[in-house]
Order: sequence, then structure tokens, then C-alpha cells
Amino acid sequence: MKNNLKWFVVLHIIILIFSAGSICAKTASQYEFLSLNWIIFYGILICILGFYAIAWQQVLKHLPLITTYANKAVTTLWGLVWGFAIFHEKITPLKVIGAAVVIFGVYLVVAGDEEVNAPSIDNKEAENND
Repeated sequence: MKNNLKWFVVLHIIILIFSAGSICAKTASQYEFLSLNWIIFYGILICILGFYAIAWQQVLKHLPLITTYANKAVTTLWGLVWGFAIFHEKITPLKVIGAAVVIFGVYLVVAGDEEVNAPSIDNKEAENND
């Protein structure tokens, strides 16, 4: 359980870094195509995506796919945070409701996955009888 918690935290750090890629993409879009600044920001984005691809595979070795994939939806929340903090976008009630729905959905998927993967009493008894 403690090991899963560690990998769950690592997963969210990776998702945070992945969400920073959207900052680079949005910033690059403010510059002329193939200008030096455009190339720099898209280069950073490619590096972030490369890191994310490798780190994602490492997390999948330790956590179920359904859990990791469901938690990726948290990038919606990070998008709100980055938009507000860096690009001074407004956080509207509809955006908050949307982020809450995403987080609640992640909770339902992960909680449902734990119930499905939890060994039942019948399975434990069968293992003890073998």
C-alpha cells in the first residue's frame, strides 16, 4: 500500500510536468511560425513529451492502467491553474463545475477499480483450501 502511494505521488508529479507542456505550446503560439522563440518553446514541449512518455511507462509497471489513465484527467485542473496564474484567464463557474466533474469521475473510476481488484472473501477461502 505504501509503495502504491509513492507511485501515485510520482504519477501526479509526472502529470504536473506533462501539463506544463500546454504552457509551452500556448506560449509558442504567440510567436511567428519557425521563429527562434517558437522553436525554443516547441523544443521544450517535445522534451516534456519525451520525458512524459518514458516516465508514464515506469509508472505503469507499478500501478494499474485504469488508475493511471483515469488520473491523467487531472490535467484539466492543472490547465485551469496554469491559465489563471500565467495567462490571466478567468476561472468561470462553468470551468470550476467542469473540473469538479472530472475529479469526481477520476474518484469513481479509481474507487471502482479498487473494488474490482480487491480479492473477495470467497477467493481468499479458496486459496486457503488449496
